[in-house]
Amino acid sequence: MKRLKLTLVLLMGIGVSHGYAQTQLTLQEALKFALNNNKQLARTKMDEEMNKFKIQEVRSQALPRIDASASYTDNLKLAQSLIPGDAIGKSADSSQVITFGTQYNAAVGAELTQQVFNKAVITGLKAAKSGQEYYTLQTQQSTENVIYNVSQLYYQLLVIQEKITTINSNIEKLTQLVSATKSQYDNGLAKKIDLDRIKVNLTNYITQRIQLENQYATQANNLKRQMGMPLQSAFLLPPASLKDIENKAAGVLQYDDMNLSNRTEFRLLKKQEELQELQKKAYLAEYYPSLSLNGRYSYNGMSRQFLFQHDPSNATFWFGAASVALTLKIPIFDGFGRRSKVNQANVTLRQLSKQIEDTELGLNTEYENAKLQVRSNLSTITTQKENMDLANEVYYSTQNNYKLGLAGLTDLLNAETSLTDAQNSYNEALLQYKLAELDIIKSKGSLKDLLN
Repeated sequence: MKRLKLTLVLLMGIGVSHGYAQTQLTLQEALKFALNNNKQLARTKMDEEMNKFKIQEVRSQALPRIDASASYTDNLKLAQSLIPGDAIGKSADSSQVITFGTQYNAAVGAELTQQVFNKAVITGLKAAKSGQEYYTLQTQQSTENVIYNVSQLYYQLLVIQEKITTINSNIEKLTQLVSATKSQYDNGLAKKIDLDRIKVNLTNYITQRIQLENQYATQANNLKRQMGMPLQSAFLLPPASLKDIENKAAGVLQYDDMNLSNRTEFRLLKKQEELQELQKKAYLAEYYPSLSLNGRYSYNGMSRQFLFQHDPSNATFWFGAASVALTLKIPIFDGFGRRSKVNQANVTLRQLSKQIEDTELGLNTEYENAKLQVRSNLSTITTQKENMDLANEVYYSTQNNYKLGLAGLTDLLNAETSLTDAQNSYNEALLQYKLAELDIIKSKGSLKDLLN
């Protein structure tokens, strides 16, 4: 119910078409929506649910098993046997044909089987518990993957939006410059080539804006897919804020050494190793004897009539039978099959050990590289912000000089190009920083903190 309410609220707030008022979609809202609607995560949760039923199946092997049976038999032709005459008090050279059994037989019974000792079943119960923990970790990893992927796409979309805002500002300035230059050209104060050069630059920016808008639409669709949101939905993102990023960066830079036990990928491998150890023990358990208890009771009827009647004169008889048995099974030789299984398990364990070592090295490397990227990108953001402010001052100064006739059009266009490059570099540095910050958070196993 909570999932449905969250979905409806977001869809109503976001709007399923352009006819609805669009509200800003924060990262936290995008993540919560994704965790309730992502299709891959939903399938992983179903795997976890499926495993609960598999555990019940394993546990059933340790519980008593009761089976009931009933049968009705019509012996259409009874078995016959030839008996020597001396066996029935006649001459030795004579024989007698004897018919055995009755035509109609019925039986109703129940049987109980209980494992008294079976080491394979005991090991299987331990493996079932660890298996549930494994699937829980898989769900957790899928959750973290959704958070990471949605956050990545969200940051990329945010920066594209900033690039569109920047290029819109540049288009506005060039549009004003085209208008002013055209007025000068009409009054004989400017050359046509100058007006054409500005128009070419303006057209280039308009083309770039179209490309960015297409890129934004594509990236928005990718984000919707990760979130599990209908493609017809529409949303707005809040503008990126350098101040907010710098405030968050101060906290991110206070990182400690990474704790591998917080990484779900590492914990999954350790759980795989544990399950493989239990699998090996299950193979070894096949060397142990097993003891089971069996109890059976049946009620049988024999008659010469189709409809049974409890009447001795009609040769109809009913009698009960019961038995209790202990069955001991001792494995002696299986053609070295168990030994082969144990050896295969040992090889798998060695492979997992190497995989764990490689994963540990890889995760530590990712963390150290992410720290380096955060430091580098934070410095780059500061530098590019100063460079962008300086390029902005140069542009407006050159623009004023151009209007006063103190600077040529080439100087103005060069200043404008430098400003655009500085703005794009700043936006790219902003994106790279956010992605590196995301890697730091992932390395610390704290992706769920992004939900708050």
